[in-house]
Amino acid sequence: MPALAQIIAGYCQYLKAQSNKVYIMTNYLTEKYNVPAPRYTSYPTVPYWDNDIFTTTAWKNRVQWAFAECNDTDGVSLYIHLPFCEDLCTYCGCNTRITKNHGVEVPYIAALLKEWTMYCKIMEAKPVIREIHLGGGTPTFFSAKNLELLISGILEIAKVHPKAEFSFEGHPGNTTVDHLETLYKLGFRRISLGIQDFDPDVQLIINRKQSFEQVQNVTLEARRIGYNSVNYDLIYGLPLQTLDSLINTMNMVAGLKPDRIAFYSYAHVPWIKPGQRKFTELDLPKPELKTKLHQVGRNLLKGYGYQEIGMDNFALPGDTLLIALAKGKLHRNFMGYTNQNTQLLIGLGVSSISDACYAYAQNVKTVEEYLRLINEDKLPVVKGHVLTNEDLIIRKHILNIMCKGGTTWNHRTEPCPSIFDGIERLQPLVGDGLIELNSWGVEVTDPGKPFLRNICMALDERLWRDKPETQLFSMAV
Repeated sequence: MPALAQIIAGYCQYLKAQSNKVYIMTNYLTEKYNVPAPRYTSYPTVPYWDNDIFTTTAWKNRVQWAFAECNDTDGVSLYIHLPFCEDLCTYCGCNTRITKNHGVEVPYIAALLKEWTMYCKIMEAKPVIREIHLGGGTPTFFSAKNLELLISGILEIAKVHPKAEFSFEGHPGNTTVDHLETLYKLGFRRISLGIQDFDPDVQLIINRKQSFEQVQNVTLEARRIGYNSVNYDLIYGLPLQTLDSLINTMNMVAGLKPDRIAFYSYAHVPWIKPGQRKFTELDLPKPELKTKLHQVGRNLLKGYGYQEIGMDNFALPGDTLLIALAKGKLHRNFMGYTNQNTQLLIGLGVSSISDACYAYAQNVKTVEEYLRLINEDKLPVVKGHVLTNEDLIIRKHILNIMCKGGTTWNHRTEPCPSIFDGIERLQPLVGDGLIELNSWGVEVTDPGKPFLRNICMALDERLWRDKPETQLFSMAV
């Protein structure tokens, strides 16, 4: 056995043998803090938007304000939601449309381009694209030819920022060399592959099937073509997942050495996603096992040389996310963590969410309604929120905690009485060693990193003013 393999095997055995000793305190904290909590890709979170006072006119005004402030310097970000999938992954929480009819591609792309044209008219100047991300659904459901049609149409009426970064999500089972080469020629340099777990029993129950060889082939082809960043998504807490299956998956992933890894908790929300009713809570790991899955996975990633970034993300040294973290410029938005912080993020497509710094807006959630509104020359926005001064201050602190591991407040320059209530709610976390709190700010400790959602929730004034009577969010741990 090669020396590296022996080291990895020995380390895995050590982690398993020590689990009962290591996780006593962690289990206590997990049980205490495993409550429904937002993931804080925005503040306020979507369920707490003031939709009743939101108007399309107000949204257009905020888009213009943000565009005027950022386009000439930072540019704008663009998220494009491509919802179609041939099969339903039963764990998935995304907005998807399941079909094997690829005739849906061209009409949907035409609608996306028309929506983009509407936004360009609102902005009243040629946008400078800093970031494009294709999400879904399964972006590689679309043919390479049609993706080229989409991106070429977007760029035809825009400029590309010198520091632009383009990325897309690909399914290992249908991402072809043609996809990779076409998107590379259009400027894409990042690819994210959904792995979740290589165990065949887990893949069967979640209906997410891809072999190690498929993942390896896409990874190697992407690197051969010139992509400089490959990300893998891995999930802990999936039905039928065991410590052995997770460790085996981690070891297989380590051999391919992706540049980034998103290692996050399965969100069980069957009241929102009926596909998750294909299995029951009895199939899910018990809380104690889920804690072990998280801690063992986290420790393995660190042992492989990955460094932790904010919540659920890891990267190898030299990655741009780590560089942004070190410089205090890491940002988080509806696409997750990014090193590209623009004031204007436009979301195109069904269910996409846009962020204009001073306001949020979300598109309608069904393909039929989206196409109808676009064909009627209407922005397909269904709801949104205009941020108050209090929202802006609280959002700043929540973003700092999520991206920098702490924040400072100045009550004279940023008066916000609700912050004092949040500080009071943070006190129990001090006693549990999750944070260090003083008169000028809060810092997250290493034991507190898995509980970032709980820490941010203490400052979530809108949630505490109107506590939900039913469960709105997935569990925090």
